[in-house]
Amino acid sequence: MRILWRPFGFLRRPLKLESCRVTESESLIPLARASLIQKLNRAPSIFLLNPRRFSTMPEIETSQRDSDLFSPPSDVRGMTKLDRTAFKKTVTIPVLKVRKEIVNKLLRSLKRAALQRPGIKRVIDDPEDKEGRLIMLDPYKMLTSDSFEEAELSILKQLNVSPQISKYDLELTYENFKSEEILRAVLPEGQDVNSGFSRIGHIAHLNLRDHQLPFKHLIGQVMIDKNPGITSAVNKINNIDNTYRNFQMEVLSGEENMMTKVRENNYIYEFDFSKVYWNPRLSTEHSRITELLKPGDVLFDVFAGVGPFAIPVAKKNCTVFANDLNPESYKWLLHNCTLNKVEKRVKVFNLDGKDFLQGPVREELMQQLGPLSKEKKHSVHIVMNLPAKAIEFLSAFKSLLDGQPCSSELLPIVHCYSFSKDARPAEDVQQQAEAVLGISLDACSSVHLVRNVAPNKEMLCITFRVPAAVLYKNHTLELESHEDPPPLKRQRTDKAFSEEKTMV
Repeated sequence: MRILWRPFGFLRRPLKLESCRVTESESLIPLARASLIQKLNRAPSIFLLNPRRFSTMPEIETSQRDSDLFSPPSDVRGMTKLDRTAFKKTVTIPVLKVRKEIVNKLLRSLKRAALQRPGIKRVIDDPEDKEGRLIMLDPYKMLTSDSFEEAELSILKQLNVSPQISKYDLELTYENFKSEEILRAVLPEGQDVNSGFSRIGHIAHLNLRDHQLPFKHLIGQVMIDKNPGITSAVNKINNIDNTYRNFQMEVLSGEENMMTKVRENNYIYEFDFSKVYWNPRLSTEHSRITELLKPGDVLFDVFAGVGPFAIPVAKKNCTVFANDLNPESYKWLLHNCTLNKVEKRVKVFNLDGKDFLQGPVREELMQQLGPLSKEKKHSVHIVMNLPAKAIEFLSAFKSLLDGQPCSSELLPIVHCYSFSKDARPAEDVQQQAEAVLGISLDACSSVHLVRNVAPNKEMLCITFRVPAAVLYKNHTLELESHEDPPPLKRQRTDKAFSEEKTMV
């Protein structure tokens, strides 16, 4: 006999509970627990409570309950070569026998009681009755006819259906398990599963951790099996630290074809993923920058890649100068401009970032901002998306232009990306930029959180107008116009940055 005290404080009388012994499959343990709760609610010494709310122990979350019954067999632990046949498992499920002509009508009224498990049919043929069907019920909610709620019993009575619950042996196979469930069953117990990946067309790009490497080929195949349209799984095997911003990769499973096509924000990009840089997690950032420009504005994209900034901006009837040092990126940038029909608005270059800034950018700025220009002045934006090194390239703006400074509101607006591991990342990025430029940016800058890259590592974008004291030769702080550059936005504080990070 076990003694439990009522946890609600209304009654301090000890309760005598009946012992429960499971004689069938251990998969019926949840059923026995449900039965115990039902008996507790019917006990005369207990206030009648909603059986869906009452529990003598912490309530079990749905995902935790599913892992009890709908998890793969335990003997797949440690598998390194995928054997789909090893995932067969038989579980006992409560079912309700019904006539086939009333199934659809009845299911609408049994949403609570019916089994809700992706990949498993809720209605199957009755092997004992050709005219009958079996409705799968939730094994954690349904054990006997007493498990039905009054409204459910009422509809059963109206349709002349017996509330008697039967049991059905359901065979689960590899196809019935989710990728996360498979990996959790295979990897060493307690190890991080992390079944997420970046999708680039037909390619699943994984970034496996050390403890997952012995299982890498199995993981790759599971990603292909469980994600329609994925035909290749690759793993990054080094950091993006080379000149061309791409990385070495290993094909874990599937085809080795890295030529792919992606759609982002209604634009199409084609490229060889093994030779260029592409990150689908920057889609929102590409849109954010694009929305800042108005028709007629000018964009200089210093590290353009295959065009995710340049092409959407060009579609807004802006003039774009796009550059990338990687010959493959340059090739696919030209291709994608034609593919998206913006080739007439984009001038493409294959230069080092510093050479691009001190060559084509300088020449165009002299024309755009010079006193002889009679055209209407539009905003000039410069995007520098190379987070690992972009801030170093800010030195190219020092004394870049000759002549008299333009008015403050026409000074170029720079969007420079950087990583930070500092406890105050926004302040850190601004200080890095100020150290290169040799001037304070307090009056003309803002910092935007792009994304969390890794634990304690953020990707940020600092936006600022290039001060005239930096941009023009023979122009010191003392000679600068009394008119300060107009602020783009109120300067981001690290407190506000932390609040935004929390919301993200």
